[in-house]
Amino acid sequence: MDRKKTPYMAKPLADDETREKDRLAPLYWVVMHNDPVTTMDFVVNIIMKVFSIDYNDAVDIMYNIHNDGLEYITLMPLERAEMKVEQVHLAARRLNYPLTCTIEPEQA
Repeated sequence: MDRKKTPYMAKPLADDETREKDRLAPLYWVVMHNDPVTTMDFVVNIIMKVFSIDYNDAVDIMYNIHNDGLEYITLMPLERAEMKVEQVHLAARRLNYPLTCTIEPEQA
């Protein structure tokens, strides 16, 4: 299925060397999936905290997840994407939420 991917991007890294390395690395989408348990407030807050996305955009993303079943959150190198997924999963599990993120290659 060809989905429209949102233009939301995490804040850039400050270190020039890391940015150059990231620029050359293959990119991956962090995808957040809907579930019937996780609260909308939690989803908005975790999007703002983990992905450094402002409130209004986080609300838009949350509604896209709720209505479409998933949303492509941000595009980044694999290592960073894995770290973001882990942060979301750890925060969700602390509150017994089943919120799930996956990683997909940019070209998928």
